[in-house]
Amino acid sequence: MPDRFDVAVIGAGPGGYVAAIRAAQLGLKVACIEKDRNLGGTCLNVGCIPSKALLDSSELYHLAKNRFGVHGIKLGTIQLDLAAMLKRKDGIVNSLTDGVAFLFKKNAITPIQGTAKLLGNGKIRISSPLPGGEGSIEAKSIILATGSEPTPLPFLSFDGAQIVSSTEALAFERVPERLVVIGGGFIGLEICSVWARLGAKVTVLEFLPRLLPANDAEVAKALERSLKKQGLDIHLETKVTGATRQSRQVIVHAEQDGKKLDFPGDKVLVSVGRRPYSDGLGLKESGVAFEERSRRVIVNDQFETNVAGVFAIGDLIRGPMLAHKASEEGIAVAELIAGKAGHVNYLTIPSIIYTHPEVAAVGLTEEQAKESGKPYKLGKFNIGITGRAKCLDETEGFVKIIADKESDRVLGMHVIGPRASDLIAEGVTAMEFFASAEDIARTCHAHPTLSEAVGEAARAAWEKAIQS
Repeated sequence: MPDRFDVAVIGAGPGGYVAAIRAAQLGLKVACIEKDRNLGGTCLNVGCIPSKALLDSSELYHLAKNRFGVHGIKLGTIQLDLAAMLKRKDGIVNSLTDGVAFLFKKNAITPIQGTAKLLGNGKIRISSPLPGGEGSIEAKSIILATGSEPTPLPFLSFDGAQIVSSTEALAFERVPERLVVIGGGFIGLEICSVWARLGAKVTVLEFLPRLLPANDAEVAKALERSLKKQGLDIHLETKVTGATRQSRQVIVHAEQDGKKLDFPGDKVLVSVGRRPYSDGLGLKESGVAFEERSRRVIVNDQFETNVAGVFAIGDLIRGPMLAHKASEEGIAVAELIAGKAGHVNYLTIPSIIYTHPEVAAVGLTEEQAKESGKPYKLGKFNIGITGRAKCLDETEGFVKIIADKESDRVLGMHVIGPRASDLIAEGVTAMEFFASAEDIARTCHAHPTLSEAVGEAARAAWEKAIQS
């Protein structure tokens, strides 16, 4: 193995492997160090991809049981084969991680399995489970892209069996009878949606007065109503204080309005956020500055730390912990290292929640627009009015566009409803090119499509919607 590189990337998740590929495309000699056997990081192996695979499978199971009849499809007894569902999920994960390995080979990137520790002066010590054990490499530039890990509660530690993180919750061997989810963020809501559709009785405990505190309040409230209709038992402003482990279940203790409450579950998912995975990287020893409390690595606008030649991206640094944000930063930092003008527009990074209905957002929420003190206007259109939504039998949700009152420039777009994850791309593109609500409204949207709701919401913000 060569021991001198132009760029060494630590971490092969969606930030790290993209950074490695882009650097190699620009003619740099690249190594990528990953502690796990498979490339792809949390996203491909135990995060974004497996959760979406299970969400899609569980949604089809739910539709077959409850809604196919409306479409004139009559089925016999519907049975769940959870083992087959999990096998499909694993197959998708393997195909994608193999795809990353192929791209590394295609771009002449040297993959190194092992844990990495910064030694200073461009040197990295590698401890590997493979033959050879320990070694070291040198690189002119080092990119830290180690991602994040689930945040535990100090009084409710993960045991991997009854009290679990999102990793274990994506691989239950049987459907829990009762699943208690601590945290009302997008990860917990996505995972509990899977098991609720498959038959689990789900209870969600959220400390704050609303779900999804980072999202537009109107959208978050609409999703809460929908999830309650689906059978989720949601408790807001509920403080979890501890838990008692029993042989077959865990009793979660909480307080709400001064009252003490107990919530039993045979599985408890702790989903209160994620924290940067920076332990063991040698940050202190090599002099790399980071925030003690948050564990975030401190970088400048070019993603460089206080140590020359050491960069950091993704969940390790400020900003939303999203795979596509990390990928954009990976591309940008590789281009900056190669002497090009890498850049990330943080105002146009979309966020998506793959519940049913889906939720997607980009730009300012209505609350943020109000707080800015600048005049703004709203355009809103119910997706269910469109012909395509009626044909899909997916009439729940709306598109909401926020625009500057004077310039008509789009400041934010929020979607709750079918295919929100795809519809949001139009809002991202519009904002990236400083489009106005009128620009979107005057763009021809094919009929019948769900995207017509985007055009009508833009028209409602600019002047007046046609279909309402």
